Amino acid sequence: MRAVCQRVSEARVRVDGRIVGAIGPGLCVLLGVAREDREDGAVRLAGKVVRLRVFADEAGRFDRSLLDVGGDALVVSQFTLLADTAKGNRPSFAGAAPPEEAEPLYERFCAELRALGVTVAQGVFGAKMAVELVNDGPVTIVLES
Repeated sequence: MRAVCQRVSEARVRVDGRIVGAIGPGLCVLLGVAREDREDGAVRLAGKVVRLRVFADEAGRFDRSLLDVGGDALVVSQFTLLADTAKGNRPSFAGAAPPEEAEPLYERFCAELRALGVTVAQGVFGAKMAVELVNDGPVTIVLES
């Protein structure tokens, strides 16, 4: 499981021109689920995300987490994070979990974030989405379970 976490001042996701999820300050998390991923990985990765210290303290150092600052999370499924570009110029997505396996793990990841005390907005799994965000910093960190 791979998560691209972007510190944002705001973010939203649209489906068919309609906003389906939006947050203020927090993290926009693009989440890719691989074929070998399991529920324990989703739980572990959610814990990493909420404790990731990418928010500044009074001295301006990265020392606060999403939990510390009371930030929200916008989670968007993105199977393209599992692209393999080792051969040629056309990415292979063979390593990405099929939708019937990926969606429950995506939902489990979101549920675990909520259980850890984070307000979560979501995209629509499998839909064509437009993600809009203001990357604060910019700060972008890639995590894996």
